[in-house]
Amino acid sequence: MNETDLLIIGGGINGAGIARDAAGRGLRVVLCDKGDFGGATSSASTKLIHGGLRYLEFFEFRLVREALAEREVLIRAAPHLVKPLRFIMPHVPGLRPLWMMRLGLLIYDHLSRHRTLPGSDVLRLSESTFAGGLRPEFDRALAYSDCWADDARLVIANARSAAELGATMLPRTRFEGAAPEKSGWRVRLRDSVTGESRTCVARALVNAAGPWVNDVLERVEGAEKTTGVRLVKGSHIVVPRLYDGEHAFILQNDDRRVIFVIPHGDTYSVVGTTDVPVTSCDEGVKISEAEISYLCRAVNRFFGSPVDARQVRWSYAGVRPLHDDGEVNPSKVSRDYDLELQRTGGAHPLLNVYGGKLTTYRRLAEHALDKLSGTVFEPAPAWTGDTPLPGGDIPQGDFEVFLSGLEKTFGFIPGGHLRTLARRHGSRTAEVLGDATSMADLGTHFTGGLYAREVDYLREREWARTAEDVLFRRTKCGLDAKPDSIAALENYLSGCAAGRTAAS
Repeated sequence: MNETDLLIIGGGINGAGIARDAAGRGLRVVLCDKGDFGGATSSASTKLIHGGLRYLEFFEFRLVREALAEREVLIRAAPHLVKPLRFIMPHVPGLRPLWMMRLGLLIYDHLSRHRTLPGSDVLRLSESTFAGGLRPEFDRALAYSDCWADDARLVIANARSAAELGATMLPRTRFEGAAPEKSGWRVRLRDSVTGESRTCVARALVNAAGPWVNDVLERVEGAEKTTGVRLVKGSHIVVPRLYDGEHAFILQNDDRRVIFVIPHGDTYSVVGTTDVPVTSCDEGVKISEAEISYLCRAVNRFFGSPVDARQVRWSYAGVRPLHDDGEVNPSKVSRDYDLELQRTGGAHPLLNVYGGKLTTYRRLAEHALDKLSGTVFEPAPAWTGDTPLPGGDIPQGDFEVFLSGLEKTFGFIPGGHLRTLARRHGSRTAEVLGDATSMADLGTHFTGGLYAREVDYLREREWARTAEDVLFRRTKCGLDAKPDSIAALENYLSGCAAGRTAAS
């Protein structure tokens, strides 16, 4: 790793997407992150692949059109991780008029060219199957389609693709600094676990550190802070299921923000998000009591069964690094992205990534490579738009047909568990299960359908090292995990780590 074409700092969705795209164009790529890949903002989203219906109110038509186009690309590229979701928006008299909401959805439909999802509609809830759980005074609603996504696994899928294309992947590796030399950037890195340091020379740097983008700039000799970044915390709560059905709700709150209520497995609902300005990433790692109260109040305006803080089974929060466009209201700050190319130390490129959203990461990566092309490497064709992500090469993208085929091979695994595995790993599910012919072959059961064989796969192929990596990012098994199960998993992973150390 003495020399590389591109060193990317930040292993969230944007960094992983850029690493994949660049490696596929034949570049030598190194991706580093001070923690786990997808360990911060990219695993703390509302978990939607969507055009951003509310962005139409702020006339962000380009962003919405691009996001809707990317929604279609990602449905094809990762049908196991991205699945259609129907959204129900109850009408609230006194807020947005019904005609305005209907017009917005017609524009939304129009901007989604070549769409594969059903269009929007107006509903009378008393005559539909979507009214369960809602208070009876809400009778008119609108329906439209977007997608749910496993955000953390989408990061890992891009990281795996990058690695398989030859990129060097360095999770838990801190960027210490960079200085320009004649041949490129002299980069200093440090292992976050062992403290071991290493250096390399990179022809170009990409600063995709998300909320830490300006922190990274301070460690690049000669770099300048020329673009502002707004840090906005978004928090979510997970509560017992508020209604039956696989649809989601988008609720108009009395402050004119919208709150999503989305199924989380079979027994929970996710409610979010908030928009709270913060001054540092340290402020954004936990939800506040005020945010919990805010989300509970929003839910209680619409649902018959009250929710309060005592029913919150889990919460998560992330800091969104938004491009500072001068807007005072954090909810109105653009979710678009900005790519700033600096030429520091003569001819050495430094590309800084500001803003962005989960849905548009792939286009952001293409634009990033466009910016860098012709600087220290020759232009190469874009390729990710027609190429499935790892696990996504499911024939015709038909997940149910694919699952039926898996059931014929692994019929000994209960149907619900096999479906969950297939959602996580797609066409690589058989690779995870290997030669198993019985449940006993899967090894120790830790919690919620998580067995040692899958843990080994996550550790060996997906950089998982801690129980948190496994339970809350590589899988979603952590919510109901008991303390003794978590301890058993930590001990198992520690034993594996000790074995690696001894072998080395």
